[in-house]
Amino acid sequence: MKTDFFSRKADYIGITGSVLCIIHCMITPILLMSSALLQEDHLRFGYLSLDYVFIGVNIVAVYFATRHYALPVIKKALWGFLALFAVAILLEDVNPVFEYISYLASAGLVTTHLFNIRQHRLQHAH
Repeated sequence: MKTDFFSRKADYIGITGSVLCIIHCMITPILLMSSALLQEDHLRFGYLSLDYVFIGVNIVAVYFATRHYALPVIKKALWGFLALFAVAILLEDVNPVFEYISYLASAGLVTTHLFNIRQHRLQHAH
């Protein structure tokens, strides 16, 4: 029962996770510089560790989105963007360019999930 739910909603979960990650990544520098609340180490660590939650959400979403009915090109694109996204998030402290790569990969995940939704609708309409 739960796997059916995840299979039907995986693209929407992936889109939501990717968009929330983009928002999180854009707001984090502003919050860290302007908020005295996030100056405490345990709150700051919890907020910054949301990156790993977004990686986990996207792994689950891509897995269930590609499990049964996705076209091979969509499967490859989703897994490729997910790999790029995860590597960029994990390495964003090494070089600032990885932050921009993570934005690009997240946008690629959103776009590919939208293509997957469209493809499902076209297949079920016939």
